[in-house]
Amino acid sequence: MQRIALEIKPDFSTLVPEKRVELTTEGGLEVASRIDFLKSFIAGLQRGGITVSLFVDPDEKQIAASKKTGADCVEIHTGAYANARTEIDRHREFVKITDAVKLASSLGLQVGAGHGLNYLNVRNIAGIPEVSELNIGHSIISRAALVGMDRAVRDMNQLIEA
Repeated sequence: MQRIALEIKPDFSTLVPEKRVELTTEGGLEVASRIDFLKSFIAGLQRGGITVSLFVDPDEKQIAASKKTGADCVEIHTGAYANARTEIDRHREFVKITDAVKLASSLGLQVGAGHGLNYLNVRNIAGIPEVSELNIGHSIISRAALVGMDRAVRDMNQLIEA
């Protein structure tokens, strides 16, 4: 993957764990047990001019480890928040995300968030001041099939800015 990225030279690359049987990512990258490997991998990408982000769960240990790898950014996995069935569970997951975002920002990492965000649940995450990027592709594309891309994007932007 590193070789391919260095050939293509994207401006930005997010390292995301994927299992062959997953339809979509089920969780964040296990960074804490792979710091040395990731440090070398990330440095190679950065030498090629690629900004590197790690997709991680909202966990203090993973955030601290991400900083040690030399990554430029983290994207906080919001899946548990998006999939929460009760307001109590959603609030608990939101607090975890907020704490993770604040820690990452305090360590000098840029912070994004995403996974399962949609028109009904994005506002709280968008309201965290340290979050500089939201990844919401699936929800926007799904809505665009019904209302068109222009309206789908405008509607999401309205929610984010609110």
